[in-house]
Amino acid sequence: MSRLGQRKLRARCRRLLRDLDVRPPFDVESLCDAYGRLRGRRIQLVSQPIALPGPFGFWAAGRHVDYVVYQSETTKAHQDHIIVHELGHMMAGHTPDMPFDAPDEPDVDYADIFPDLDPDVVRRVLRRTVYDDQKEHEAEIAATTVLDWASAANRLAARPSGATDTDRIQTSLADRLGWL
Repeated sequence: MSRLGQRKLRARCRRLLRDLDVRPPFDVESLCDAYGRLRGRRIQLVSQPIALPGPFGFWAAGRHVDYVVYQSETTKAHQDHIIVHELGHMMAGHTPDMPFDAPDEPDVDYADIFPDLDPDVVRRVLRRTVYDDQKEHEAEIAATTVLDWASAANRLAARPSGATDTDRIQTSLADRLGWL
């Protein structure tokens, strides 16, 4: 992806965050709720112990719901990154692609977890080992843009108890500067 393409993607993500009016403190679930409302498709987060090697997460589109599945056996910060990376695919305009063949995975009833997804599709995604580098790079740019904003916004929103009126005014004005 060219530098111009990266700048355009970052700008698109910043516009989206501005439109969503996501406020600190950053909360992945709130971001997913707001983005799902904007897209007109609920985003359901699914925590699963995903076997490694393999993806740490994936996005699968059901008939009426977008599922973001993420590794349950990692830190909260890593889970947030995985989820925002999958949202990054959506923000970048990608579609979930699952053209990979894989053997059946015993002892897992995917119909219980994803009632409106074909269980064979889920198995293929969990066993994929090939990724489109361009799409992964774009999703990572989008995720980094969101997480950079979250980090800066959370720092700006954290006001010491002894903050003066001037400090509060400066913080109020500064927390929006990144979205202009």
